[in-house]
Amino acid sequence: MAAAAAAGGAGAAAALWSEVNRCGQNGDFARALKSVNKILQISKDDVTALQCKVVCLIQNGNFKEALGVINTHTKVLTSDIIAFEKAYCEYRLNRIENALKTIQSASQQTDKLKELYGQVLYRLERYDDCLAAYRDLIRNSQDEYEEERKTNLSAVVAAQSTWEKVMPEDLGLREATYELCYNSACALIGQGKLNEAMKKLQKAEELCRQSLSEDSDVTEEDVEAELAIIHGQMAYIMQLQGRTEDALQLYNQIIKLKPTDVGLLAVIANNIITINKDQNVFDSKKKVKLTNAEGVEHKLSKKQLQAIEFNKALLAMYTNQADQCRKLSASLQSQSPEHLLPVLIQAAQLCREKQHAKAVGLLQDFADQHPANAAEIKLTMAQLKIAQGSVTKACMILRSIEELQHKPGMVSALVTMYSHEEDIDSAIEVFTQAIQWYQQFQARTNYGCCVFQPKSPVHLSLIREAANFKLKHGRKKEAISDLEELWKQNPKDVHTLAQLISAYSLVDPEKAKVLSKHLPSSDTMSLKVDVDALENSHGATYVRKKAGKLTGDNQQKEQGQGDVKKKKKKKKGKLPKNYDPKVTPDPERWLPMRERSYYRGRKKGKKKDQVGKGTQGSTTAGSSELDASRTASSPPTSPRPGSAAAVSATSNVIPPRHQKPAGAPATKKKQQQKKKKGAKGGW
Repeated sequence: MAAAAAAGGAGAAAALWSEVNRCGQNGDFARALKSVNKILQISKDDVTALQCKVVCLIQNGNFKEALGVINTHTKVLTSDIIAFEKAYCEYRLNRIENALKTIQSASQQTDKLKELYGQVLYRLERYDDCLAAYRDLIRNSQDEYEEERKTNLSAVVAAQSTWEKVMPEDLGLREATYELCYNSACALIGQGKLNEAMKKLQKAEELCRQSLSEDSDVTEEDVEAELAIIHGQMAYIMQLQGRTEDALQLYNQIIKLKPTDVGLLAVIANNIITINKDQNVFDSKKKVKLTNAEGVEHKLSKKQLQAIEFNKALLAMYTNQADQCRKLSASLQSQSPEHLLPVLIQAAQLCREKQHAKAVGLLQDFADQHPANAAEIKLTMAQLKIAQGSVTKACMILRSIEELQHKPGMVSALVTMYSHEEDIDSAIEVFTQAIQWYQQFQARTNYGCCVFQPKSPVHLSLIREAANFKLKHGRKKEAISDLEELWKQNPKDVHTLAQLISAYSLVDPEKAKVLSKHLPSSDTMSLKVDVDALENSHGATYVRKKAGKLTGDNQQKEQGQGDVKKKKKKKKGKLPKNYDPKVTPDPERWLPMRERSYYRGRKKGKKKDQVGKGTQGSTTAGSSELDASRTASSPPTSPRPGSAAAVSATSNVIPPRHQKPAGAPATKKKQQQKKKKGAKGGW
């Protein structure tokens, strides 16, 4: 019975193994797993069955369960047998450090482990070791996966160029696929060659469309989804080139496609936030949600994740979320204690809260703790002091930056600030220290050399600026020593010699006369310039007119009237058609017709009083008859200028233009009679 039972179990196991083999060849790993579990019920410590179960779980994507099986049967599944499967599960579960230890502890480094080792090194951002690993793989293997290895190799080179600013070497890879072309474009972006990178991306897009068009099952949506990462990189180049509108449009097109790559969406959302800055904050807050998607931290590099966190802190500051801003910046500072941006964000937030003194104190503490990164922090501190009006304290902070205090830009800034404060002595001291530093530097570089070495252009420029500054502020004797030093360096410099003579003329005129002998003669200094050609040139603002030949009379007029300005001729006014020069014009011609003395008005029916005519406040002619003050006994009033009385005093002749036609009153009466007979009329 026992023998029969054993034979029956062996037969069942054989049938199950054949089922596992058939399902494995067909790719039906779910069904194969069921058969493997039945085998393990018969023999629970079967090494082959356990190994097959791990492979089936991996193929079905159950990495955590597969790793659990490996850890449960460590006595049976030793590292030599299951090293690759264990490391791969750890890699897929984003336990990258554990995967590296598992690979390194394996007794035999198979080709599969080497491939995985390269992937692990890339995720750990150990690009130099990763590059060496892929080079070894390409050199020592020849199979159908060679193109994928070259693609990974180009990705490593692109990462070095982008994140470590390493000049990539030419690997001689033939860019036959769009992946290789894309990686090459990324390497060019890292070098700052944006135009070349854009051309590479355009080529990558063409290759991608060609390769996908060969598959009839691929739709246009699938093509656009595959091109999303290429278009995203194109938009990034546009953003770097300042074409923010084009970049924003392309970014939004990619988001509308809803790609499944959470890393791509996070990067695009972050870039849109950087374009918005402190504007369009509502849109930025929506885009932040895309950067918080699950799994983003495993898709992006450390620097990408750090940049996203920085932008979150800045967005919190722009949206007046002070507590959130402080929390995010403090977290970033704990992760990267030597990084400048977190402390700068905290200082900016304090400044928004009008706590400038606290912001300066925070920056000072950071500068004391990290002297290597103190230069930029101190520049920010100086800017805050200037904003508060403490220019002298800002100068003290700037002079404490040892690596910058002798730079021409720093010297110029300090001198300008001291001049604004009218502290001329301190400004001259800045010049003196900078000149002495360059003298010492030159002595160090030329140590042991007996040949005369001229001063550097920067050194000479500082001496000249110091001399000009001293002359401007009345320090003539100090300026003379600087000018003599400059003239000593270049005795042929006429400009310096002229300045030196000018300075000596105010202090020692005799010395100025002696030096003036070194000036070149006027003949050698004359400029050979064709004045006529210069004045007649296209760019001349004033062109002298060529003088013609003048006769005797014209020449005298020209000499006599040379200094007299030409008077503009007044245009003659137009006269009326019936103008008679023998008749005196009407003095009342400038008055409105109703205000003239001879105007009698126009009667409309029985309405004799014309109400509302004339200027405001004026009365009708009939009101003067009712005025009791205007009686025969009243003395006559003086006539109004331009009135009929005034006119009669000068002349009784009425010009023809204003003469009243004969019989005018009779004509008016006839017209009134006609209107009475007819219908109602009006003007």
